[in-house]
Amino acid sequence: MFRRLVRLQGPLGNILSPDKVCPRNQQLRCAVNYSSALVEKGRFYKDVSISQSEGGLYEINLDRRKLKTPGGKLFTAPNEAMAIAVATEWDAQKDTLKYYTMHLTTLCNTALDNPTHRTKEQMISAALKFLETDTVCYRVDEPHSLVELQKNEWDPVLHWIENRYNVTIGSSSSILGPAIPKETNDTFRQHLKSYNFWSMTGLEFVITQLKSVVLAIGVIDRHLSVEQAVLLSRLEEEYQIKYWGNVEWAHDYESYELRARTAAGALFVHLSSESSTVKRKLMQN
Repeated sequence: MFRRLVRLQGPLGNILSPDKVCPRNQQLRCAVNYSSALVEKGRFYKDVSISQSEGGLYEINLDRRKLKTPGGKLFTAPNEAMAIAVATEWDAQKDTLKYYTMHLTTLCNTALDNPTHRTKEQMISAALKFLETDTVCYRVDEPHSLVELQKNEWDPVLHWIENRYNVTIGSSSSILGPAIPKETNDTFRQHLKSYNFWSMTGLEFVITQLKSVVLAIGVIDRHLSVEQAVLLSRLEEEYQIKYWGNVEWAHDYESYELRARTAAGALFVHLSSESSTVKRKLMQN
């Protein structure tokens, strides 16, 4: 049994205590409370550890209490790598818990509780909807400098994904966007079926952050770095900033948050597919 203790500290027992489990018909409400009402709370634990259950899943322990999902389920990670990553998020919290920074924990909760009761097929259909409005497919007619910028920055990644998956996507300046061929949708649908439910949860998260299937797959396939994908997703905004100036701190913060969410989603996809045991120590006492 793997077990690693980390130093961590102090009143939010209602999430973890076994007698505070949300009834099934209140699970969605609990999930909403987790993401909104409990935005920040005082740290209520000292030590974080992970342990492996008899079924092979990994649990997160805050002091002597087992972490639970907003829906009241026992929080379990599919492998050691994911468990260590989540435990590290809890360990990194200071005097105040900032749940909105704990993206891996949130994604695990979503996969475990599935508050909207969606199947993987429904998630795939929702993800593919973004192809119809993909960021890199919508082009402007003017000004010329922005037209050229979009062509120079977006065309290479568009050509890459078309060649890699042998599909046709194209781009358009029409308000209706490009007409995505059925064969392209079918190819991507078949590809996304190779993802397990957890990985699909992470991929859909990345797609919604970047508003682009093309950029999201580029990140997951390691063709693009997170920084490159975020910059490409904000290309027009960055162009406007260049000409009209930056809103002090606001744009930088938004860009930082987008990078953090995108990176967490991409990491979640890869960790969800991790089957080998992580041997390196990621946490220190």
